[in-house]
Amino acid sequence: MSKPSTHTAPRTHRFLALLWPVLALLTCAALWSTAMLRANAEHRRAEEQAVKEAEAYAEAYEQYVTRSLAQMDQITMQLKHSWEHSHNRALIEDMRRDGMFTDGAFVAVSVIGRDGRPASSSGPQLDGADVSRAGFFIHHRDNNSSALRIAMPPPGLAALRGAVLFTRRLDTADDEFGGVLLMAVDAAYFTSFVSSPTLGPHSLLALVGSEGNLHIEQDGSGIVRTQADGSLLPANAERWPVARGVQLVGAVRGPGRAGQAGFGDGHARVLGWRRSAAYPVVALVALSHEVALAGADAYWRDSRAFTSMATAVLLLMAAIASMLSLRAAARAREQDAVARAYRTATESGNDGFYMVAPLRDRKGQVQDFRIVDCNERGAFFYGMTRDRLVGSLVSQIDRGLGSKELIANYRQALATGFHQEDRRMPDRITAGDNRLNIRWHHRRLVRVGDGLAVTLQDISERKEHEAQLARLANEDSLTGLPNRHWFLHFVPAALADAEDKEQGVALLFIDLDEFKQVNDSHGHAVGDQLLKAAATRLLSQLRPSDHVARFGGDEFMVLLSPFDNDEQVGMVAQRIVQAFSKPFQIGGERHAIGASVGISVFPRDGRDAATLIRHSDIAMYAGKNEGKGQYRFFDPAQSSTLKTRAQLRQHLLEAIDKRQFVLHYQPRVDTRSGELLSMEALLRWEHPQLGRIRPDEFIPLAEASGLIVPIGAIVIDQACAQLAAWSAGGMPLVPVSINVSPKQFLRGGVRRELADALERHAVAPQLLEVEITESAMMGDHDEILAELAAIRALGVKLHLDDFGTGYSSLSQLQRMKMDVLKVDRSFTAELGQSKEGTVFFQAIVSMAHALGMEVVAEGVESEAQLAILRTLGCNEVQGYLVARPMPADAMAALLAQRYLFDESLAA
Repeated sequence: MSKPSTHTAPRTHRFLALLWPVLALLTCAALWSTAMLRANAEHRRAEEQAVKEAEAYAEAYEQYVTRSLAQMDQITMQLKHSWEHSHNRALIEDMRRDGMFTDGAFVAVSVIGRDGRPASSSGPQLDGADVSRAGFFIHHRDNNSSALRIAMPPPGLAALRGAVLFTRRLDTADDEFGGVLLMAVDAAYFTSFVSSPTLGPHSLLALVGSEGNLHIEQDGSGIVRTQADGSLLPANAERWPVARGVQLVGAVRGPGRAGQAGFGDGHARVLGWRRSAAYPVVALVALSHEVALAGADAYWRDSRAFTSMATAVLLLMAAIASMLSLRAAARAREQDAVARAYRTATESGNDGFYMVAPLRDRKGQVQDFRIVDCNERGAFFYGMTRDRLVGSLVSQIDRGLGSKELIANYRQALATGFHQEDRRMPDRITAGDNRLNIRWHHRRLVRVGDGLAVTLQDISERKEHEAQLARLANEDSLTGLPNRHWFLHFVPAALADAEDKEQGVALLFIDLDEFKQVNDSHGHAVGDQLLKAAATRLLSQLRPSDHVARFGGDEFMVLLSPFDNDEQVGMVAQRIVQAFSKPFQIGGERHAIGASVGISVFPRDGRDAATLIRHSDIAMYAGKNEGKGQYRFFDPAQSSTLKTRAQLRQHLLEAIDKRQFVLHYQPRVDTRSGELLSMEALLRWEHPQLGRIRPDEFIPLAEASGLIVPIGAIVIDQACAQLAAWSAGGMPLVPVSINVSPKQFLRGGVRRELADALERHAVAPQLLEVEITESAMMGDHDEILAELAAIRALGVKLHLDDFGTGYSSLSQLQRMKMDVLKVDRSFTAELGQSKEGTVFFQAIVSMAHALGMEVVAEGVESEAQLAILRTLGCNEVQGYLVARPMPADAMAALLAQRYLFDESLAA
């Protein structure tokens, strides 16, 4: 800075004696005006930031609530379907025994009968309760709608206080009112979106129903309360007509503008809300207005102190200058003291301050700017000292920031008087320079004379917070991969870019095979670790240019672009399938899963993201239906196949409901005498329009869909009913063996179904036998042994069916204590064909007899096979040589005949 000139004439001194106080007063006024303007700007910025955060939290909270409610919607719909079609009055108790509804969030799950009393419950909370006068019961009784209803518990249900009720109407077979499905979920489950310290003190998280029937709050201390506990929200919060919004409640925002309704505890808050598009609820997030403005208030206090000090200094300087105007040296010393005081004040701030001067060419055009002064904080941001930074050109020190654009902004500020921007800084300015100490900055340029005053504010923490919010919305928290939300927004842009560049794009839909079995048998913790390992392995098979996302559950999506041809995509898919064929090592245990991959190609299989995703999904299921652990490209014929499979499943549901199944029977006879000893019940489906449907067409679908469980119950009931009918007709009876599916057996409850059917039809337990395959025993041995012991305690014999095709060991057979071992027909077919086949069958017979089991040979079709089986000591035979499966009427004749071998076979 240049020193002001002095004048020795008395008139000049008198003029200066009057000038300095006037200048000091004007300067003080300017300082106070600037301080108040900047304080107001900081105040507005803090409020705007609080509004953005409240709106972002409200949007994220609404998405969390909508996903949570969708889960409850799906669970209650599945429970409704199971109750209405299972004919199992102990459905909820069975599910809880199987491990469902044991989470602490599920307060109670119950089926309320038409009389208003619980018919099936997961716990004792509603024992003896009569809810026939409750609002939700009356609503479902009087409205023929299966829509989900969400509400708080009525006052009469004290056991459910603090929970949210999800209820659905239950219908009878003729669509009459059949009761109400009630699921009570802990209210804290819906307010656990973020922890209370994250939102800050005096914050509030709330979920209210737009129909006035739901109200949950969680305050800054983490306490969850309902409407009955006393609400802190403004009275009209749930009736705001707009779907989303933000409002400052309980504090003045401008002249004459104040919140019309304050919070119950008197604290002012910035309240953001968002209505769910899928459910009648409003998600609200209230952030403390006091906390939001704490930084701005601190800034105003600092500015006020600085301005007060500067005012005092200026007034003092004016007084001294007036008194010592004749002493130029003294005046210069005073000015220097003021300059040092000003620098001390600026050095104590957190922002970087710079003074820059324009550099012009001969025509007067600004070419660059030179830094003529700065504070130490400003030099620190650039990794330099003040002495080194002063004198540098802006184009040199900011070369890594895009100096041409930056110089243009400086020119604009010089022309208009003001400019500001947010900008991300690189790690280094240029190669070899010092590392920058600021990642994001807010740059503010103000024209001062022929130069610019530049303020650099570090906003890195705020930008990181904003980035964290973006990650929460777009990143899967478990695997760290992009989530479904991100992928659905990314694909359209990728397709548009590929179309512009005339490149192909391939979508790979990846589903993990057997993951559900690992998750169910080993727990969700192991399942989560397995998903993380699967994501890592999947990434290792892809190029850096490919994109992968977790689409949901055990499903992943991969976008390959660019690629040359289908063979290249197939190689990637095959590489993924092979990678997942290797077991995963989780917690000291090896878990074998696989991967099924469906592929759709842009633009051949679709021109938009939804179509491509749907077609890749169809291709994946087509491959899974043909055998897991492979990949398939989309073929339009696959849609027809899946549609046919879906139609067959619908027909299967109708068959279960209308009892379209019949049983055929195939005899088992004594190997030597041909005496009828037992018969196997075989399932047949007689469709009224499609005719007879082969078991190999519908049994795999029933197994895959879980419908084999109600079908198995029908088989048990029909077999017992037929035995009762034969007994009533005076026929001599032999035991009937029925097949129990592995899923039916592993689910449990087979013993109860057997006991109920035997009692219902008054059939002796000795007339019923159960056939179990080896795969049904793959699981918890203690539970399997307990279930087998319970069945045997009824007096029912146990058969091990299709022996030799599974994974049984000798020790396992010894523990299971089966009564009969049925050798698979593939071993019977080898008899007489090779010496090894006979030796192997003889070993099976010897082992079974040593364990106290009788042996039945399946698939006996020739007299030569029968002769060999007689020499091997096989107890019983079953096959076309004796008789084919036949309906009950034809089987009645064989019951009367008793001995089924003709004379040649008997001899």
